[in-house]
Amino acid sequence: MLIIMPPEEEDHVREPKRAVLLAGESNAQDMLYDRAASAAGSLAQSLDLAVDVGASAPQPGAGATVTLWETLATLAASDLSVARTVEPHLDAIAILHQAEHPVAPGSWGVFAAEGPGTRLEAKPNHDGAWLLTGRKPWCSLAGKLDHAIVTAHVSGGERRAFSIDLRQLGVHATPGTWVSRGLTAVDSGPVDFDAASATPVGADNWYLRRDGFAWGGLGVAACWYGGAVGVARRLLRSVGERTPDQLALMHLGDVDRHLHAARVALVSAAADIDTGRAAGAPGGLLAARVRGIVAEAAEAVLATVGHGLGPAPLVLEEDHARRVADLQVYLRQHHAERDAAALGRHLQETGSAPW
Repeated sequence: MLIIMPPEEEDHVREPKRAVLLAGESNAQDMLYDRAASAAGSLAQSLDLAVDVGASAPQPGAGATVTLWETLATLAASDLSVARTVEPHLDAIAILHQAEHPVAPGSWGVFAAEGPGTRLEAKPNHDGAWLLTGRKPWCSLAGKLDHAIVTAHVSGGERRAFSIDLRQLGVHATPGTWVSRGLTAVDSGPVDFDAASATPVGADNWYLRRDGFAWGGLGVAACWYGGAVGVARRLLRSVGERTPDQLALMHLGDVDRHLHAARVALVSAAADIDTGRAAGAPGGLLAARVRGIVAEAAEAVLATVGHGLGPAPLVLEEDHARRVADLQVYLRQHHAERDAAALGRHLQETGSAPW
């Protein structure tokens, strides 16, 4: 018989650090963490926060990439749904800057996924504009955002990125398809485009070939890391709630090792990006390695914290249960064994010995 005991009174509650990626603390990260906590549960406040953060966040590769990722990780440690709202807005702004394309005011998303049975096509119109027609899967918050960068198929089998105003009549978010128990507020269902007007961003295939494609994927990994920190903090609190036994200390040590490895990998990758060592093929290789390291660390944290805490926090504590569910869904942006196989294939094709 399963007996679930409620958590004991917290005699020694540990105050969480605000900054989770860098060693130091800052008033800016304190304010960001607290504002994310206040925005939790409110999509309108989360979108407002995204716009505000986007106005001042550094661009990846411009010398302060680790600060950008610290922002994302701090938001995720506070609330993953908020981070999941802010991250694509910052990514969209970075893409537009990289393409030297104007940034329209308002909230932004990035819709670049492909799926079986769906195809979005772009064709030039007689007046010089482009028209998008078809269905695009995995369009997060499409019914709530102002604009998005969308990839679509063009002639010759190529793909191209476009900026689009999501408020026009030719854009229809499909309701009722998002049944997720994690990231419940970040509806990521498909969108139907019916001759929707769009503007090209970069040339054919530029979106996938630019250095920033790999860098953006590492921004997502920074969110995974922050989410894992948020889950791990519940285990750390448990050590102050009762005298830990040897297994509890083992679980705590394991979590610390996993988080340390992920943090070091992200900080090192940020330095490589800012110093020009992560351009071209080396950048793609770096992103594949670091995303895998962070994803595996986050999954290990989920498993270890679950073993260490047992069922009570999952069924009696709304905050912890939500963090776990949110992180489980967010981590599925990593393609697990398929991404590992892609990394191995890349190493095989290079013909060099990396270690």
